[in-house]
Amino acid sequence: MTAVRTTPATPPPRLPVRDKASALDRGWGGVSPMLTRLAAERATGVLVRERGTLHLADGKVVHAESPAAPGADVLLAAHGTLDADIWRQALAESVASTGGAGTGARRLTGAEAVHRAGRRLVAGGLLTAGALELCRLTALYDAAYFALAPSSTPGRFRYGTEDGPDEPAGVPREPDDTPGVPRPVPVADLERETLRRRDLLHRIWPDALPDEVPLTREHRPAPPPLPARRLAVLARVDGIRTASEIARELGRPAFHTLVDIRRLVAAGVVAPRPPVSFTEPRPGPPGDGSLVGPVEPVDPHVTLLKRLRDALEAL
Repeated sequence: MTAVRTTPATPPPRLPVRDKASALDRGWGGVSPMLTRLAAERATGVLVRERGTLHLADGKVVHAESPAAPGADVLLAAHGTLDADIWRQALAESVASTGGAGTGARRLTGAEAVHRAGRRLVAGGLLTAGALELCRLTALYDAAYFALAPSSTPGRFRYGTEDGPDEPAGVPREPDDTPGVPRPVPVADLERETLRRRDLLHRIWPDALPDEVPLTREHRPAPPPLPARRLAVLARVDGIRTASEIARELGRPAFHTLVDIRRLVAAGVVAPRPPVSFTEPRPGPPGDGSLVGPVEPVDPHVTLLKRLRDALEAL
């Protein structure tokens, strides 16, 4: 250890500290190191992860998809903003506008088809540019939350377009100032929002099991009062539907539905469905038609105490 002699004329050296501004630019350290590197490279292509895909253009995210999150078309059609048949027609016309097989034009990627369909609707006066951009960004952040979730397999990136080479020079391109053109999202902004959402869910209820498995109701003698938004979610809890399925039925972003479900779990009115029944007899070996005796019933109070214990240990 080196001692530093100081005088009033020579103050002690300042301790090294991290630059908060540069840390924010890095998205709080990065949710996905590969995505952070692709942003630094200003890469263009598709990042495929276990639970979704991210479409990048010049290092920024322009589109995201996940099986767990409804797309912009579902959000637009859910509350009467746009008829589902009109969206499907615009999507089909956008795909057909590039020409069929043998024309020399490449097929559109999924992101490009969705963006062109939106621009057609805006140009035709069937949808405002603001409503389209709001739903697009909502769906993008929603799907990206699941796509950037911790995974057991490494992601892979396909540079360039996902379906083939660039369009020939003779194929006209839509101008960038066309109403409805999507605005790219910086990777740092997307990562910060993903971390914020993870922290919010953890503070509501630290166990992530209700996010993925079917949900059941917990019958309480005096259930707490619930707002209408949460009552709509509770009405669709039947032991079969998952959070993603409930979100699609309601036409809501999947993350917002997770917030409502975790609040319902924290209130003790919803719980993940047990993997096996505790009261029905189990079948015996195949072919003999016999039944093994029923499993010993589990006291629901004990189950609740165990859940509370696990939640406290996770804090």
